[in-house]
Amino acid sequence: MSQQYQPQAAPGPVPPPAESADPFVPVPAGAPNPAGLGGQGRADPVRQALLNVRLEVAKAVVGQDAAVTGLIIALLVRGHVLLEGVPGVAKTLLVRSLSAALDLDTKRVQFTPDLMPGDVTGSLIYDGRTSEFSFREGPVFTNILLADEINRTPPKTQASLLEAMEERQVSVDGVSRLLPDPFMVAATSNPVEYEGTYSLPEAQLDRFLLKLTLDLPGRNEEIEIIRRHSSGFDPRNLAAAGVRAVATAADLEKARQAVSRVAVSPEVLGYIVDLVRATRAAPSFQLGVSPRGATALLNTSRAWAWLSGRAFVTPDDVKALTLPALRHRVSLRPEAQMDGVNADDVLGSILATVPVPR
Repeated sequence: MSQQYQPQAAPGPVPPPAESADPFVPVPAGAPNPAGLGGQGRADPVRQALLNVRLEVAKAVVGQDAAVTGLIIALLVRGHVLLEGVPGVAKTLLVRSLSAALDLDTKRVQFTPDLMPGDVTGSLIYDGRTSEFSFREGPVFTNILLADEINRTPPKTQASLLEAMEERQVSVDGVSRLLPDPFMVAATSNPVEYEGTYSLPEAQLDRFLLKLTLDLPGRNEEIEIIRRHSSGFDPRNLAAAGVRAVATAADLEKARQAVSRVAVSPEVLGYIVDLVRATRAAPSFQLGVSPRGATALLNTSRAWAWLSGRAFVTPDDVKALTLPALRHRVSLRPEAQMDGVNADDVLGSILATVPVPR
């Protein structure tokens, strides 16, 4: 018997999601430090290099610090990110600045209705001089691929990224070609314009590690943006803005090894599973989180803990990453949407009701 829909109760007080919390903020001397931020772990030169990445990106991008943190977390655990925000909130500039600060290659593809799979992955080209076909690499052969407005291209072209995102390779004419390491897809989506768009299927949404929302800047932040432009800031010239490489792919690899050593207690593992299973029983959801989502929450929580300077995961780490790691892996019932409920509301209610291990 199908479960009858009941409006989800308003969520109680929950910890802020990853977009508002920030493990990179230094803790003033003498201030309380319950999360262990700014502790002994900050002496780690690899962690310090990633701290410097955030500072470098801030030279070009104002007010999107949490999105930078999310992108760094995705790189640490070999994941991909879906960036959602209205046009003009610096999504493209954010990715370009991050690539420059990490000394990584980046390419941008504007997804349009007439874009073909070969335009992304590459294709075989006939060489008249040799009478043979040779493979011409597509823009996916890079470290960070900016898939701009990914929902504007048909499902056939969207699906061309599935193998690259999951297997980190591209197969053409029966030959598989490995992508560079690191490799990340940073896809953007416009939340307010739906005409001429193609919704991403659940299977592809599930391939994204995090879904980060980029909000409009506050008044003071917007004043700073305008001030920089009035002073001659050119978003196409990052070098002139002072953005320089402060970390490398080698630093990322060392950081990944450190993240893999972060301990997770059986109690925290059980907490992650309880949160995920609660999404499957929530009356407002017609589709809950899969085991892949539980794995994503585990991996991002470990990266969050390491960035915070700790060698173990706490329930607060899991809470902080629950919304960005799970919000795109659930599907609301139509009745819930008509009631004005969104995925973050339901996840917040789940966080408030699932028992937290002590």
